[in-house]
Amino acid sequence: MNRDLTLSVRTLLLGLLVVLALVVAYLLGSAGGTTAQAADDETPTPVPAEKHELTMTGTGDASAVPDQLSFALAVSLTRPDLDDALDAANRAMARVLSSLKEHGVEKGDVQTTGLSMNPVYDYPAYSPPVLRGYHVAERARVLVDDLKEGGAAVTTAVAAGGNDVRVDDLKLLVGDTDEVMAKARDAAVAEARTKAEQYAEASGEELGDVVTISEVHAKPLPTPVEQYGDLAAALDRGASVPIRAGRDEASVTVRIVWDLE
Repeated sequence: MNRDLTLSVRTLLLGLLVVLALVVAYLLGSAGGTTAQAADDETPTPVPAEKHELTMTGTGDASAVPDQLSFALAVSLTRPDLDDALDAANRAMARVLSSLKEHGVEKGDVQTTGLSMNPVYDYPAYSPPVLRGYHVAERARVLVDDLKEGGAAVTTAVAAGGNDVRVDDLKLLVGDTDEVMAKARDAAVAEARTKAEQYAEASGEELGDVVTISEVHAKPLPTPVEQYGDLAAALDRGASVPIRAGRDEASVTVRIVWDLE
């Protein structure tokens, strides 16, 4: 009886040891798989090579000879009656503008800039003011597309209007300013690229794609200023109007960033 009990206990212990061995083997296998997976997860990710860039600026200049003339035209007169004064001013302005057609001035080249009508009084001593009439002034700005016709156009306008017409504020203009600025930008980009290629070659690399390009400074053509100070006096003496265009300058500075290869 005791012997049978002893055998049963031994058999039970042996079974437990086998089960325990199987559990330990399973756990070790799982740990090994996890360790291998962790090792795989810890594989370093390749870091991209550092990008090399080159920044360069360039300045381009462009010049232009003015090819247009603009001037202010004024008809100014006084008449006893307001309607007569206004009618006379209208006829004088129409006469002047008609004479300018032979110099290429069309309706679209004339812009009305002002009209004024004011009473004019005499002030006798010890008496109330006396209405002498009405002063009417019509003002316009005229554009002559062809500078070669500019001087003749001014002289013609004054001759057609007589003493009632004044011309002043002459300005020389460049008709296509966008074209001049485009040339300056092209020159600026070309200069920046030339310098960048030189520096890239010195460093043993080549220019790649453009990353960014920006315009950092621009000096457009100068604003026209009055070219003749005392034009009326010269015209009163019957002098012709000489027009010397000169040359205007514009410039642009750009900044360009390239990739280096």
